[in-house]
Amino acid sequence: MMPGFTDQDHLKNVQYRDASNLQARGDLHARFGTSPIGWLHWYFQHLLSLPSTAHILEVGCGPAWLWQENADRIPSGWHITLTDLSPGMIGQARQNLAAVNRDFTFADVDVQDLPFPDESYDAVIANHMLYHVPDLQRGLAQIRRVLKSGGRLFAATNGREHMQELREIAHEVYAGIPPERITGFGLEEGAKDLRPHFTAIEVHPFDNTLHVTEAEALKGYVRSMQMAQRVGQEVVDTIERRIDEQMELDGAIDIRTRAGVFIARRAG
Repeated sequence: MMPGFTDQDHLKNVQYRDASNLQARGDLHARFGTSPIGWLHWYFQHLLSLPSTAHILEVGCGPAWLWQENADRIPSGWHITLTDLSPGMIGQARQNLAAVNRDFTFADVDVQDLPFPDESYDAVIANHMLYHVPDLQRGLAQIRRVLKSGGRLFAATNGREHMQELREIAHEVYAGIPPERITGFGLEEGAKDLRPHFTAIEVHPFDNTLHVTEAEALKGYVRSMQMAQRVGQEVVDTIERRIDEQMELDGAIDIRTRAGVFIARRAG
């Protein structure tokens, strides 16, 4: 463990040193989602309300799937800065966008200490990352600082009932796993977190159902979760056996997802 890191810090460091865990989760949603439009295309559709010439910052960009999946929709006048706390993620983002002919800049950056001038961006994107920020209000204050007057934050997150059917299976095996998702920045309370820094706050929900017909895909999702590292292999093995039993009994497992995006303007 790195000096000065808590157990939780260590788990997150292992979780996001590269995109392998995210890949397992993304594949499950991409292969078994029943929505007519995928999350990355739906989310990007909201960004197209931005001007055709704009400076955009993404915090916690991960492997840059948002831009890779929408490469043919990116306006040529957008100047895009992609940042992540993980150097491994930035390396994969560079690789994934190497063939995309757009103006990308990459940097290893902590959202709690953004090294950019005041009022330098028309928009900031935070796609499923604010619930990882240790000091959320500090991070939001930094985002507000770098936004231009009238600039917008596009902050995606999940709700408490996200993947609840899977969490209920895990809870039956190990009571220490709560049946509902617990998050520091979620759909239900996120507007309250944003109000000190932003105004005109809108929330746009994205509800979907995963109709999972392959047990191994769902077990891969379980193994990718931070929870799996915390509870130990014996518990994970038992959860996987329960998934096999339910899949054999029903032929498929339906899991509701609950996600959405907050769109908010810089206050003051």
